[in-house]
Amino acid sequence: MLLPYYLGCPSWSENAWREYLYPADARSSDYLALYSHVFNAVEGNTTFYARPSVATVQRWAEIMPEHFRFTAKFPGDISHSGNLIEQLPAAESFLGLMSPLGERISPLWLQLPASFTPQRLGELAGFIDGLERPLAVEVRHSEFFAKGDAERSLNRLLRDRGVERICLDPRALFSCTSTSAAVLHAQSKKPKVPPRPAALTQFPQVRFIGHPELEANDPFLVPWVEKVAGWIEEGRTPYVFLHTSDNRLAAQLALRFHEKLMVRLPGLPALPQIHREPEAEQLGLL
Repeated sequence: MLLPYYLGCPSWSENAWREYLYPADARSSDYLALYSHVFNAVEGNTTFYARPSVATVQRWAEIMPEHFRFTAKFPGDISHSGNLIEQLPAAESFLGLMSPLGERISPLWLQLPASFTPQRLGELAGFIDGLERPLAVEVRHSEFFAKGDAERSLNRLLRDRGVERICLDPRALFSCTSTSAAVLHAQSKKPKVPPRPAALTQFPQVRFIGHPELEANDPFLVPWVEKVAGWIEEGRTPYVFLHTSDNRLAAQLALRFHEKLMVRLPGLPALPQIHREPEAEQLGLL
């Protein structure tokens, strides 16, 4: 089934999803096939932290459907280590490693640290020009969110090169007052930046970092339903990825988003379901 947009989560390998998405007896080796039966995209968080082996990439290529999209992140030693232009050979090596996935790797994601300042935009331009691949960029320095010259320069650089600006929306996460370890850890890792719902290309990119209580996300989620629906009506193909603090409910939040989008866009098909055996009823003692 083809959708007019891409929807997914930061990974497919969450054991907790056996509580509501995967069969209770699913093996971890089954997760990717099960995940790609429901969702048509995944955020490539794993590649930011470590390069997969050649055998792992080949296995992914054998399982992922052709219409599936994996927004692989450049490893952190490329995006967070020195001059970006000097990292082009390492970037090309990474592209070679991921090549068995073909067009399913689209776009590549470059997540830049908060230390990447507007004064380094020349590096970013050189990196983009050296790659010539579909690319999306996430920035975290405060000046890129100040609606000043730095932000205008960034957006112009990206637009001129056909590169999308990834929109990170962490407001739901930071609205949470829980003191749970998972929430505090997520709040310490995610930048507290305002959302920038950019659509510089045909493929807007959204990362929504959610509240651990599903219903508490709605005030932040509903405006995105309207925004994504509008992009689809304009003929764009958005990518939407849903997180929660520990991602235990990330897939459930993604399902919730799609259900709301179905109301906004009548005729949008429901997501496929995974067959789950009903739990055996407990027999009372006589």
